[in-house]
Formats: sequence, C-alpha cells, structure tokens
Amino acid sequence: MATLKSKANPLEPHFFDDVSQFFDHAAQFTSHSHGLLDQIKVCNSVYRFRFPIRRGDNIEVVDAWRVEHSHHKSPTKGGIRYSEMVNEDEVMALAALMTYKCAIVNVPFGGAKGGIKINPKNYSVAELETITRRYTVELIKKNFIGPGIDVPAPDYGTGEREMSWIADTYLTMNPGQLDALGSVTGKPISLHGIDGRRAATGRGVAIAIRECVDIAEDMEELGFSTGLEGKRVIVQGLGNVGYHTAKVLIEFGATIVGICEYDGALYNPDGMDPDEIIEHRKNNGTILGFKKAQKEFRLPAEGLEQDCDILVPAALENQITEENVGRIKAKIIAEGANGPTTPGAEAIFVEKGGIIIPDMYCNAGGVTVSYFEWLKNLSHVAFGRMDKRYEELANLNLVNTVESITGQSLSAAQRKTIIKGASELELVNSGLEDTMIRSYHEIREILKGNRKIDTLRTAAFVSSIDKIAVSYQNMGIWP
Repeated sequence: MATLKSKANPLEPHFFDDVSQFFDHAAQFTSHSHGLLDQIKVCNSVYRFRFPIRRGDNIEVVDAWRVEHSHHKSPTKGGIRYSEMVNEDEVMALAALMTYKCAIVNVPFGGAKGGIKINPKNYSVAELETITRRYTVELIKKNFIGPGIDVPAPDYGTGEREMSWIADTYLTMNPGQLDALGSVTGKPISLHGIDGRRAATGRGVAIAIRECVDIAEDMEELGFSTGLEGKRVIVQGLGNVGYHTAKVLIEFGATIVGICEYDGALYNPDGMDPDEIIEHRKNNGTILGFKKAQKEFRLPAEGLEQDCDILVPAALENQITEENVGRIKAKIIAEGANGPTTPGAEAIFVEKGGIIIPDMYCNAGGVTVSYFEWLKNLSHVAFGRMDKRYEELANLNLVNTVESITGQSLSAAQRKTIIKGASELELVNSGLEDTMIRSYHEIREILKGNRKIDTLRTAAFVSSIDKIAVSYQNMGIWP
C-alpha cells in the first residue's frame, strides 16, 4: 500500500482520483490490456445541466448531474443525492464505485450516479417536488432514465418520497409503457417498491461485519475472539444506513458504544439504544444532551477517535484521513458510506494491522435489494405471491404425515413455525444475506490467494475488474 497516497491539496476535488488510484493499484494484479483497463476505468457519459426554479418572486438556477460510468451491462444503476457539497468529481467517483460494486455482488447493472446541488433542508416540500420532477424531465429528454437504460435510486438527502415523484413523472411522460415503474427503485411499497429496501444497505453492512469477525484466522491476527458478541461499535451517521446498521448489529450481539452525527457525538462504553437517541433528537433537534451518554463531543470527528473494536463510517466521503487515522482506536473499519477513507489513511491503517471492509462491497446491500425491486417491477408480481400458500400447504402435509407416523404431536407454536411460507421481506433478506456472504468470501479468497494483494479493497477491485473485463470480451469488443 506504500504506492497509495492522498492528493497533496485537500481543497481540490479528488474523490474520483482516489477511486482511480485504488483501481490502478489493483489493475497491476490482473492480466488485461491497458486499453481494456482504461475503458473500464473512465466514465462513459457525464451529463451536467442547470435548470431554473421559481421561489416566490425569485428565480433560482440549480446545478445537477447524471453520470453513467459503464455500459458493459444495461441498465446502469445508481442513486441520486441532494447536497450542497455535490460536484462533478464526486458524482463521477460514486458512479465508478457503483460499477465495481455491482460487479462484486454479481448484480447485472452498469454503474451510474446523480446529484443535485442543494441543501434539501432549505426548501419546502413543494419546492423539492418541483426540483425533483424537473430533474427527471431533464433526464428523460436526454435518454438518461428508463427501466432498460438507467435506473436511479435514493442516496444521501433523498428517499422514498423523491423516488415516487421520479416514478410518477416518468409514468406521465411515458404513457402505456408496461415496465415504467422499473425506471426507479427505492419507491414506497404502495408504488410497487419492495419490502426491506429501506433497511437493506444497513443490514448489508451488518452482515459484512459479521462475516469478517466470524473468521477465526483473521480475528486471531487482531487479537479478537470470533463473533460479534460483545464487540464495541461506533457508528458515524444516524441516517438510514447508520441507524439500520446499528439496529442489526445489536440483533447480532454487538454493543453500540458511540454515535456520531453532524452536530456532535455521543459515547458510552456500556452501550446505547439508537431508538432512544432518535427519539431524543426528534424532541430536541440534536443528539447532544442525551442523558444515557457518558461523554459527548461538540466536534463530531472526536467521536470517531473513542475506544472501540469496530468503526462504521456511514455518512460522507473523506472522513478518515492521514491527519486523524493515527487517533482511530478501532481495529476494523466497515465502510457504510462511499469513500470515507482516503488512500493514504488506508495505507497507514493497514500497516498498523487493521482491516478495512471496503465500501464497494460493504454497502452493496442497497443495490442488491434495488435489483430485487427492479426484477419485481419487470415481472409485475410480488415475491412470495405465487408460492407462499402452496409452500405452507406442502409443509402442513409433511407435518401431518410425520405426526401420523410417529404418533407425536407438535405444539401450535411449533406447527406455525414449520408450516409458515416465506413473506416478501423474508425472501428479500434471505437473498441479501446470501449475496453478502458469498461476495465476502469470494473477495477474501482473492486476497489470500495472492500474497502481493494487500487489502480487501484491492481484492474487491481485482474481482470487479475481472468480471467487467469478461463482459466486454463477451461483447466482442476485446479479444
């Protein structure tokens, strides 16, 4: 990792450079031609546009982007974020990460990303709807959205509400298109979304962490016991991803000792309940002042540096840098956000013996379940609808047969547990879990199979580069 270092001027946009630097480092462990590697790395289409909106008696011009990084698979796929910090470099980097992410978890999409440069807190609901619908119209005009073209999803600053506006706008402008609802994912269930999508990214992060700590060989090197039981976790970001990560980690046996938000950080070595912190924030407008925290910090970054076993940065990029990585006490960093660790910081952390579970795998739960939603929209039938009752009847017949042969009767609770058919949520969570488990061990096998590959991130990039290269070769573009 000594070859990886952060850009000299931290004020210049360099997120895409960071991603490209990771890519170049991993590419040396593949046998693909320079031309093919260059095609995989570059962004195929970058659409920057500006549009006006009326705010009272004034006109405001809004900057927006949609980037399609790779067309080796169709459609392309990626979220739309609303943030004052959005810029072209960031959207390009996030689109690239989506390409690699989809390849790693074997989801058949190319990568894309969108961004609108606004702070959604400064706009009314009506103004946000106007912005979202106008953005969608611009994408439609340039053929940058559609169930077989490019499929947006939620990201930082957006959610089910914005996706429903996008879906409705696309439907309005494409009357009679049978698969129109497949033009966007992350929709409300009432608009043919899928159960489990809201929690999917956080649940995927938790599963990734569980797989990492369940490998005895790797935990011995860190001086840890296997399993999540008793592991102390700090989560940065109590939004959708951070909240659900924390909830599922608690379910798996971990203890949430720290929560960091934009307005400060909380710490209690005995553990805290995310639901109670959410309730406190709802009542007080801030996480600060939470009575069950033993320590609180006005500077959110200080919360990252408290004593813990696992750190989950689930907010924005460039949170762990060469400046603060030396004060990070965690031995495992699980990247719930995209790009939270700079290349230079990763080099230092890994040299100290730490493990980083890379974003391009760790937070892939969202796109995995978005893929399931897209399939649901194209098939026009909910998961479980066709076979749930049949499965229950088959299980009931089996139970009745066993009871008649053995002469033993199950309790009502036992019968209910065995007979029950899978719901859509259970099928989605099962598919998500299988995807995250298989992908982690696939990455780890690459890492352990080549002594020159130094990190899980490098192994993940190698995995994705090889899969994308095969797609291009199958298209007949490269021999």
